[in-house]
Order: sequence, then C-alpha cells, then structure tokens
Amino acid sequence: MDYPELRAHVLPFCGNIKRISRHSLVRQEPADTVFPMNRASRKRRSRLLVEGPLAPYFEPYAEYLADQGYSQVSYWKKTFLINEFSRWLDREGIAVDEITTAHEEAFLRDWAQHRCLKGGDHITLSSVTIWLREKGVIDGGATASVEISPVDSVLQEYSSYLHEDRGLAPATIENYAGYVRRFLTENSGGDDPQLAAVHASQIADYIRRKAPQDRIFASAKHIVTALRSFFRFARNRDHIHTDLAAAVPSVAGWSMASIPRAMPADCVRVLLNASKEWRTPAGLRNRAILLLLARLGLRAGEVVRLELGDIDWSEGSLSVHGKGRSERPLPLPHDAGQAMAAYLERGRPESTSRRVFLRSRAPFDGLRSHSDICQIVARAIRRAGIEPGLTGSHQLRHALAVDMLRQGLSLTDIGQMLRHRSPDATRRYAKVDLDTLRKVALPWPGTLP
Repeated sequence: MDYPELRAHVLPFCGNIKRISRHSLVRQEPADTVFPMNRASRKRRSRLLVEGPLAPYFEPYAEYLADQGYSQVSYWKKTFLINEFSRWLDREGIAVDEITTAHEEAFLRDWAQHRCLKGGDHITLSSVTIWLREKGVIDGGATASVEISPVDSVLQEYSSYLHEDRGLAPATIENYAGYVRRFLTENSGGDDPQLAAVHASQIADYIRRKAPQDRIFASAKHIVTALRSFFRFARNRDHIHTDLAAAVPSVAGWSMASIPRAMPADCVRVLLNASKEWRTPAGLRNRAILLLLARLGLRAGEVVRLELGDIDWSEGSLSVHGKGRSERPLPLPHDAGQAMAAYLERGRPESTSRRVFLRSRAPFDGLRSHSDICQIVARAIRRAGIEPGLTGSHQLRHALAVDMLRQGLSLTDIGQMLRHRSPDATRRYAKVDLDTLRKVALPWPGTLP
C-alpha cells in the first residue's frame, strides 16, 4: 500500500543503511538463523558432581541456561538447585520420564525444611521439565493428563473450540480464556468449575462487580462477550443444560460516546526529548519503542510482534502485523529508524529469538504481551516528569491521529495510517477537531444577557 500524502509527514529512514546492513543483528537473515552465543557463556562448565536421573541431561541443559544470558550467579544457583532435585529423584526412586509437577512441589516442600526457598525456585524446576518435554525425554501428553485440573481441562476444550470452530486468533483465544478462568475461579471456590451449578444470578453479580472496575467501556464489553461465548460453547457440549448465555447482562455504553484521550503534543515532545538521554540497553530499546508508537501509531501488540525480518532497511519500511492477521508495510520514520538501529547495534542482547524487542533481563526472549509495552510507556512518562494521569501506550496513537488531523490530513488518510478496519474507528477523531467543529456549529438561540 502506498501513502503518497503521508510521505511528507512520515519520512522514510534511509540514512546510514550500508553500515547498519553489515551488522549481524540487523541483517535480514533466513528464518532459521541462530545468532552466536556469548563467548563468556561457552566457558561455563559446572563443577558439580551430578547424580540421579537428570545427570545425562545436566550439561546440555546447563548450556541452554548459558545461551539464555543468565548472569554467573543466577547460572550457578539454578544448576545447584537442579542437581539437588536430581539427587532427590534418585532417593525417591523416580525415573526421569515419570517427573510431574507433584514431584516438583514435593521436592520444594522437603527442600524448605533445610534451606530458605527463593521466589524463582519453582520456575527453575518447571523450566527443566518443559525443556525435557521439548527434547522428548518426558511424554508431554501423559504428564499433562496427571497435572491438569478440571478448570484447565474445560478451558483447553474451550480454546480448541475457539481455534478450530471459530477460527479466532491466538491472542483473542488467550484473552477469552483468561476472562473465563477468572470467572470460574471466583465462582467455583476451587479448581472444580461445577458448571452445572452456575446460576444466572452469579453471572449478573459478577458483571456488576467487574464492570465498574473496568473504566474503559471496551474492557467490560470484552468480559461480557467472552462469557457469552463460553456459555454457548458449554451448552453446545452438554456441560450445561440451561441457556446461561442469555443471562449475561449487557454493559451500558456506546462505542462513539467517548472522546479519544490523546496525550497533548507538547507532552509527546517532552517524552521523546527525554528519551534522547537514555544510553543503557533498556533505554535504547524503550526510546525505539516510544518512537514507533508516536510516529507510526503502532498498537502495543504490533510492537511486540515485530521481528527482524520485518525491517527493510534498503526501502526504509516496516512490515506491521496487525489485527486479523493483517500485514501492511509502513514507511519507517528517520528518527525511529535511527533509534532501532542504535538498539540493535548497542543494546539488543544476543539471542536466538527473532523478535526485535527483547527482555532486558535473562532469559532474553521477546517481550511477551501488550502489557509489557504499557509498563514501558508508563515508566517513561513518570521518568520524564509528565503530569500524572497520562498512562497507556494507546495515548500516543491517539496523539498521532489528532496531530495529523490538525495538519489537514483527511480522515481517510488517517484511517490508512492507523490501519483501521472500519471508518467509524477513524471518524471519532472528528470530535477533537475544534476548528472544523466551529465552522458547522449553529448559533446559540436567542440573545445572551
């Protein structure tokens, strides 16, 4: 898609392409390329005498930990705990292909009698079993059947229904399942959902409690939509015999009733100017993210999903994966391109992940969800000293739309830039175009006193 009228507003990034393209992290490698591991990590070797069923897999897993970029201290703490877990399995007579979550919990209870448990100990053990499943050492299906709870079972069935029968995107399925899980957990009093015992009054009470907490109308509406979808599924699969979907109340609100909350243009300038001083790896990453949000109006999820292959340095463009599995190229602004290049050259950790933006702490995987972007923006706003109350990454998207509208771009052009699927999504920005509204405003009837 071409944007002839937007080229003057969004300048393509074309500077310093040759120098950047030679860098191993920026060059567009094939999808299966693995970036080199930190050389310091290669030298790490465990000095532990490993015993038990995990002994044959200890060194490969230790190398895996080193590849994830953990510090020397974290590396030794994790390998020490895994060695102790292996010795415990040996004493209990448990083979490696028999390990379940129950064994992890039993070991940690025993371990707590002799040592102080750390907050990440359970994560360390669960990561070992996940790695063993990926390597085929543990039968994932058999293990899952032992560990799964009734809530997890019905949610897995519901998620499969949304994927196979409804064809929803993975992110939407995850959101729906999360809303339903919170409802079932709060109303079942345990892990057993007891769907047949759910009453219409429970659903109404739950919506009345949750809707006021979700100040944004769309958030409350998502809860209602997810619960209706779930109860239709439950009746279709004979989990319930009453039409509970009809008992889910509607949320009072209208999509075009509110005015877009856009960050003022001067606050956007203050925020971006403050980010110029950030020199740490996390600071370089955060500045690049802020510029993509402010210059291109990307959604938080679109920033999370960006991969190295989505950047075309020679054309100065960026392929954006938006809602509904859509993919559209956008011109890469000059300052945003410079910020991304600075992060990729001097801030991005070495990682096998193809995601552009990675966690600043090990394991160096890609950012996980839109909430990570929202937290980055919220911290940046506080750090820049901007007035309280301005939070959320979407305000930068609104600010871009308002700025383009005031510069004279049409709503059609703005809708293309923001990749809106419906004209109504763009039309609401007309509410903040005060100059145009004054032209169509009718005179006040009568005479003023």
